[in-house]
Amino acid sequence: MRRIAVFCGSANGASLEYKDGAVLLGKALAEQGIGIVYGGSSAGLMGAVADTVLQEGGEAIGVIPTLLKEREIAHTGLTELHIVDSMHERKAKMAELADAFIVLPGGAGTMEEFFEVFTWAQIGLHQKPIGLLNVAHYFDPLVFFINHMTSEHFLQEQYRLMLLVGASAGELLKAFHTYEPPAVKTYDRKTKV
Repeated sequence: MRRIAVFCGSANGASLEYKDGAVLLGKALAEQGIGIVYGGSSAGLMGAVADTVLQEGGEAIGVIPTLLKEREIAHTGLTELHIVDSMHERKAKMAELADAFIVLPGGAGTMEEFFEVFTWAQIGLHQKPIGLLNVAHYFDPLVFFINHMTSEHFLQEQYRLMLLVGASAGELLKAFHTYEPPAVKTYDRKTKV
């Protein structure tokens, strides 16, 4: 695994634990020689994880759309910074450069990035592991909701199981190394499930 895409907020959040989690993730990745590809900002958790990876001698590649270059304050000290035309290009470039995805706490943009790669995995556009780094139980409500989707038969159990959830970076990275993707989603013509 050469690089992991990290989706996270351009804010620090209400708890210091969120930034601590981003820093610990950056250290764990650099220790294992794994670079990051992320949204390219110097602000919030995005900046914290990138700064840590760089301080630890690792690779940090940013991808930021022109629209957000000034608003999110593009990081100027990265290994590489790709400036793209749209949010769609940003996500596609991040996915292309990454071997896996880790989601840290964040807002609507972070959730949108997560759900897109989660959907892509279900339909077979990639077979890369996806993990929620559940810092300070931030993702507990989301995990509850995803389990609810499964129990209500809107998400098949095999696709629920492809979402990895861990309280620490080490736990997620260990799960990534043994990850086996499920078969591509198909539909039963009789039941439409």
